[in-house]
Amino acid sequence: MTPTTRRTLVQMGALGLTALAWPEPLLAAQRAVNPMRILILGGTGFTGPHQVRYALARGHTVTTFNRGREKMDWPGPVEELIGDRNTGDLKALEGREWDVCIDNPTTLPKWVRDAGQVLQGKVKQYIFISTISVYAANDTPNADETAALVPYTGKDAFAESVETMRSTPELYGSLKALSEKEAEHWFPGETTVIRPGLIVGPGDETDRFTYWPVRLARGGEVLAPGDGGDPVQFIDARDLAEWTIRMAEQRTFGVFNGNGPAHPLDMRGMLEGIERGVQTHPELVWVSTKFLDAENVNAWSDMPVWVPGQGDTAGFHRRDHRRAIGAGLTFRPVPVTAADTLAWFKTLPADRQAKLRSGLTADREAALLAKWKASQHA
Repeated sequence: MTPTTRRTLVQMGALGLTALAWPEPLLAAQRAVNPMRILILGGTGFTGPHQVRYALARGHTVTTFNRGREKMDWPGPVEELIGDRNTGDLKALEGREWDVCIDNPTTLPKWVRDAGQVLQGKVKQYIFISTISVYAANDTPNADETAALVPYTGKDAFAESVETMRSTPELYGSLKALSEKEAEHWFPGETTVIRPGLIVGPGDETDRFTYWPVRLARGGEVLAPGDGGDPVQFIDARDLAEWTIRMAEQRTFGVFNGNGPAHPLDMRGMLEGIERGVQTHPELVWVSTKFLDAENVNAWSDMPVWVPGQGDTAGFHRRDHRRAIGAGLTFRPVPVTAADTLAWFKTLPADRQAKLRSGLTADREAALLAKWKASQHA
């Protein structure tokens, strides 16, 4: 495992952009006291569909805006507007009003600018889904929302495109930070910024968390990183989505770290929770960070979720999220997220299940375990 760099941390946050939704049955949701008109930008991504279903269950009127490439089956009436923020085509939003706009997919400041030009004075609240990748450093445990943000180092933030961002992923966090600032510019005093960390659960096509339920369910000896004491933070996409809707209902403004669980959790506790969820009892073999370093086993990608809880990443999985909890953020138990994630994964085509997009291959894991055991005997 090479030392965790800023680029690696950028990739940690950026992975959340590519996942698809899993239409699980809704949890029981009470009807809202005051139904709202909700506009969701990017309603067909990972968290968007969960927002739509929860909002419908609570009696809200929902409009989505996207390019129309993903066809969704909704449990109720949803107005679906078509446009393209890449080209600045927001004509479908002109002349309309909503109580709240939830902006899920935005990375580029110009996307917020374009939305602001159309929606300023037309919505009462603008909820921007950001990321903890906006923070300049991750070495301080329990840093809160006032921590310094990463500065933009490009030439012209408003000229950046999706293609440029993909070729220079190190700009991801700074562009998100500028997008937050742009949201407050167009909707002063009416902006809510939510900064989630690792988003997990059914529908996460990156396999960032999925690797562990799948691997533990397979049984046998499982290579686990470190000594089990490194902290972990993540949030079920459904918890994030449902809380976002409740933040709109309550008209809660400000900046919030949208991470979980409610209480500190380490890698051992996470894997034990996953074991309970998938109802299996494999043998966990804890392998030292020093050994993983020497074998070029990468945190986050080869060992999903995990990053060392020391040094430059001491605070990555220790972000203070008390403001979010105080604002009503709640969490599903880890076993529930694990069980639902595994159930979703088993619905995928066989060729997709055969090749996880994160984590160790079976052959590499076996080779590493053998070498680790030999080093211990020596």
